[in-house]
Formats: sequence, structure tokens, C-alpha cells
Amino acid sequence: MASQELANLELGEADLIFRALRHEEDAVRTIIRQNNRRLFRLARGLMGSDHEAEDVVQAAYVRAFTRLGTFRRQSSLGTWLSRIVINEALGRLRSRRPTVELTPAVEADATVADIIPFPLGGMGPDPERSMAQREIRQLVEDAIDALPEPFRIILVARLVEDLSVEETASLFELRPETVKTRLHRARRLLRQGLEAKVGDVLGDAFPFGGPRCERMANRVVAILASRGDPAREPSPGGDI
Repeated sequence: MASQELANLELGEADLIFRALRHEEDAVRTIIRQNNRRLFRLARGLMGSDHEAEDVVQAAYVRAFTRLGTFRRQSSLGTWLSRIVINEALGRLRSRRPTVELTPAVEADATVADIIPFPLGGMGPDPERSMAQREIRQLVEDAIDALPEPFRIILVARLVEDLSVEETASLFELRPETVKTRLHRARRLLRQGLEAKVGDVLGDAFPFGGPRCERMANRVVAILASRGDPAREPSPGGDI
């Protein structure tokens, strides 16, 4: 990013913070809109539940805005908010399961599925394709949920939120080498699960029924009609 663009970004963030400190509602809403996706995904990766993740993010926002005056801008506002979300989530996990740790690498196998790239068409909404995409997305979310926690949170940070190794290491107070190791292990677990589960969904891959099937039939019929009745034309090579 160019230095001028970075300066403009920092000025914009500083203005938002200043206005939020004055309790201007539009500034608070803007900050929330800008950070909601990342914060929810981080919380979801830790909590394994949409409902709990929403609770965590809401509590983190309340804490952040009531303590915004303590933000010293040693990092970006987004990073600061992310740390608050992580601390909130870990606090809830520790109260629920006192033995939760982030540092030890868990080597237990997990029965999970892998992320399956699904081709996105540019022909507009298609009910069958949309349903298939929802099923694949659910498969991905279930796969992430099934990962052991130390690997799940790194996977979410690195691949879902596209944070750098350094950013992820800073957020979770880990060494960059540990982040790389856990990401590698998470990918391997996903691949292992894919071998076990993907066969159940391959039969429904690349659907070509319903409206698409009907469109194909209509096109073929129209082409044949434009060329005359093929049933009355002798085949050059005899009957097939």
C-alpha cells in the first residue's frame, strides 16, 4: 500500500475514533460495520457456535467502546478489537473448560471434511447450484468446527481472514514457527477428513437438472427445428 494511502487510512481511523469518543452514533456504527466480519469469524473459530460468537463479539464491542480512551494506537484499531474478541472468547472457554490451552499442539486425529472449491457461474441465480453451494459451505463450516481448537483458530485467522503469519502470531501470542506448524497440521487434518467424507457428496456435485436441464432441452429443440425435421433425413452412415 502506498504511503499516501496508508496516511489517509490512518487519518480516517483517527477521525472515527475521535468521533466515537464523543459518542457519535454514526462513527460507532461505521467502526462496527468495518470490523464485524473479521471479529465474528475469529469468535466463531474459537467458540464453534454462531450464537456464542455473536455474544462474544457484542460483549467485546461494549468493552472496547467503553475503554476506547485507553487505545494507544500501537496497533490498528482492527487488531486491537481482534485481541479484545480473542480475550473475551478465551475467558468464556476457560470458565467452561478450565484446561483449555493454546500452546500445546494437539495431535489427535479429527474426522473432518476439506474445503471443496465450487465453481461459481456468471449466469445469475440457479436454485440447484445455490443449494449445492450452501451444502458445500456447511461442509466447510462443519470441517472447521471439528478441528482441534489450537488448529481451528489458526486456520480461521490465516485462511479465512487472510491474516499474515506475523499478525496471527501477534494476536495469539505465538511464535511465527508455531503458526506455520499448526496451519500445516490443520490442512492435513482437513485432507484426511476429505478422503473419508467427500464420497458422500460427490454424487450430487455439478448438478444439471431443473431449470438448467430444461434450458438445454429448449436449445436443442430450437436448433433441430431450425434445421428441419431430422427424423426424416437419412443418416449418411446408415442407422446408428
